[in-house]
Amino acid sequence: MFQDAASSRDWSQGDKMARIADDVLHVLVIFSVILTASCFSPPIKRLWSLGEDPEVHMNATQLITSKGYPCEDYTVKTDDGFLLGVQRIPYGRNATSHKDQRPAIFLQHGLLSASTDWILNLANESLAFILADAGFDVWLGNMRGNTYSRKHVKYTPDDDEFWDFSWDEMAKYDLPAMVTFALNKTGQSSLYYVGHSQGTAIAFAHLSQDQEFAKKVKTFFALAPVVTLGHITSPIKYLAQFDDIISAMFRIFGVDEFLPNSWWLDWLASFLCDKSTEKYCENMLFLLVGFDPVQLNETRLPVYFSHTPAGTSTKNMVHFAQMVNSNKFQAYDYGNPDDNKQQYNQPTAPVYPIENMTTPVALFWGGNDWLADPTDVQAAIPHLKNVVYNSEIKNFDHMDFIWGKDATKLYDQIIKIIRKTELVSFYHSVFEPGPVVIQH
Repeated sequence: MFQDAASSRDWSQGDKMARIADDVLHVLVIFSVILTASCFSPPIKRLWSLGEDPEVHMNATQLITSKGYPCEDYTVKTDDGFLLGVQRIPYGRNATSHKDQRPAIFLQHGLLSASTDWILNLANESLAFILADAGFDVWLGNMRGNTYSRKHVKYTPDDDEFWDFSWDEMAKYDLPAMVTFALNKTGQSSLYYVGHSQGTAIAFAHLSQDQEFAKKVKTFFALAPVVTLGHITSPIKYLAQFDDIISAMFRIFGVDEFLPNSWWLDWLASFLCDKSTEKYCENMLFLLVGFDPVQLNETRLPVYFSHTPAGTSTKNMVHFAQMVNSNKFQAYDYGNPDDNKQQYNQPTAPVYPIENMTTPVALFWGGNDWLADPTDVQAAIPHLKNVVYNSEIKNFDHMDFIWGKDATKLYDQIIKIIRKTELVSFYHSVFEPGPVVIQH
């Protein structure tokens, strides 16, 4: 009737192993969902039924120039030796003069993305082109480790040391290096900054700690702002629950780089994303970021997924998983007091003091965003001292801010806010910004 102690221990250990195996299987299932959402990762030689779009094979510079815009390419060196690719659109297609100084504006992509995020739609739908035509000097940044920032003065992507970073280093090194470079090149003392997702997190982190740098940002436009992640509803949250094994799991699939261009992504694309399953692939994207089929232009999907994901480090993904678990806007946690003390001179990972940020910030967030959840955004707002604009766009999901059909209404608001701020001679009038209203 009763088991002896040894049998009990054996059963307990066996049960524990079974639960662990079940947990690992759960991680693999969820991970496969993420990979499916990335099933168009480049290079993909056989696109789905829409036929081959030449923009699938273009790089950022080609995407810009193919639409009739000028493009300048730069390499920016960070203080820790990374070489970052930056693109510039100095003026619009219809500019009458190319020598006038235009207000500089810097666009920073989100997680697993690149500067191409801002130029993948048609010219009248993409923020970078809209801003250039509106009279801005547009700069497009690329964070370390993505398609356009895979060089270092000492290491190569084959070295483990190359991938030893998270968004902490992006905030500390990449952001100030690129912004300062753009200002030096344009001869201006400050610029406007637009960030999406991870691009907002790094700005919140750096602007809250570096008051001298904060003087270089006139207004910070935060699209799908990320501060805390404790309330995400995306299935990604299930991965975060396994933060004790998540690093090892990611290394199995991506070694030190997460979602690189590799043979198994191509295989998934061929196997799962053919004509008969195109809706399935579309729904996998919605499953990660929120459902909003009204905003998705299906004809652009091959272009979107040939440029995204653009890669990052495993450590960066683990950092975001930690944020989900801790519900804190904190630095990377090295897992034990001794290692944290070595890195931060304290036993725990420090929390970024966003309450110290004085930069004017305009917030745009989606009511249907499963990653930058409305609950998390609303929790951050009371800690921000200088919110100059706050708009919830009811039905927007995480990617609608850059790819949505109605994203131009949001972009119009950004321009109106800047025009009100600038009052410079080439603006014909000043507009009072109002709420962004998207009709479904």
